[in-house]
Amino acid sequence: MPLSGLDIFRLLPKTNCKDCGFPTCLAFAMQLAAGKVELEKCPYVSEQAKEALAEASQPPILKVEIGQGNYAFKIGEETVMFRHDRTFVNPNAFAIAIDDNTDASKIEEIISKVNNLKYDRVGQVLEVNAICLKNTSGDKNTFMAAADKIASLTEKPLIFISSDTDTLITVAQQYKSRKPLIHAIDMSNIDMMMKVIKETGCSVVVKGKTFDEISTLSEKLRNEGIRNIVIDTGDRNFKNDFFNQVILRRAAINKKDRLLGYPTIVFPGEMTDDPLKETLIASIFVAKYASIIVLSNINPQNLFPLLVYRQNIYTDPRKPMAVEQKIYEINNPDSNSPVLITTNFSLTYFIISGEVENCKVPSWLMVMDVEGQSVLTAWAAGKFIPEMIAKFINKSGIADKVNRKEIIIPGYVAQLQGELEDELGGQWKIIVGPREAGEVPKFLKNYIA
Repeated sequence: MPLSGLDIFRLLPKTNCKDCGFPTCLAFAMQLAAGKVELEKCPYVSEQAKEALAEASQPPILKVEIGQGNYAFKIGEETVMFRHDRTFVNPNAFAIAIDDNTDASKIEEIISKVNNLKYDRVGQVLEVNAICLKNTSGDKNTFMAAADKIASLTEKPLIFISSDTDTLITVAQQYKSRKPLIHAIDMSNIDMMMKVIKETGCSVVVKGKTFDEISTLSEKLRNEGIRNIVIDTGDRNFKNDFFNQVILRRAAINKKDRLLGYPTIVFPGEMTDDPLKETLIASIFVAKYASIIVLSNINPQNLFPLLVYRQNIYTDPRKPMAVEQKIYEINNPDSNSPVLITTNFSLTYFIISGEVENCKVPSWLMVMDVEGQSVLTAWAAGKFIPEMIAKFINKSGIADKVNRKEIIIPGYVAQLQGELEDELGGQWKIIVGPREAGEVPKFLKNYIA
């Protein structure tokens, strides 16, 4: 049973030191009870209190890590019902389902597509996260042969699904180093599966017909120290499973029900035979509230919209996406190439750099750190102003790279021209560039003519 804010307050040092970022220990305790802050924020809490508060300090939905190496992913750790309340934390994982009786050449084709499907969008790589192998044949040997084949072709995390307990035990033992997700423990096999899950350290799916069954299963696993749990409600009807996802999230966030406070897995590919409808269903589960979404196809036209939508949903609205502050070389510039300056808002950078690259004009693009804000927003906030721009230019080293002491600023801040030249001591001439990114190619071609 989670502790209340007052219960937590009694275990805190009560110094009201404010080092945690809150005005009082009571305020900190209330936020901790709500799952909106971590216990580590208090630098003076005793070890005894840490042990007692361990449960209360965990997020309402526990974190689960699946896979190993560079492709491992985390799910869970969510603390709110709605993204605008704070933020969603760990993005959904997309998995591609493969039946174990699929032809070997077809498996190779699918895995190749999964491995190669990557989109670089505003500095982030969008890709499929896992492979889900289903024991459709019902035969253990067929399943294990397919598992061996897939494991040899990809380093992506693996999800193994079988209704045969012996097959699940074998695959968990054989691939424990890959830290797969084992699907599923239910009321019929939990006593046999608990030991192997505990020994191998694999993450596991609990599958129940009712919420009470799921609670019973997760409680048994928790009592054995197993916390890497994912929930499958077992429903393959979209309306019903959508309802179940909302109920589970409310139980975890609003009711603080630890037995239901785990990530979930859904199967849109089993809810329809229409690929477009599957994509639509999957998009709904991105926001409401599935942690792993298993798809039936690898078609780019179905996946790309989902990957972009997921990126947008799981971008922290409080932290704009930003790129590194530095001088970017585009089209192999030399000492006579033009110099442009902008802010480190990701969208601004990628649009401007894309236009410059496409027009084939060798250029230096100076990107200034303004905490990820756009040009006008940063100017209005006092972060993209002549004093700070001049300081960045002087420290950047751009003077050593070019002979032509001219810098092109965005047209939207043309009013900075004179003052910026003064701040730079008259050593640089400030050129007002176009207001719109689409006008940059024409401007640069005229500039170098």
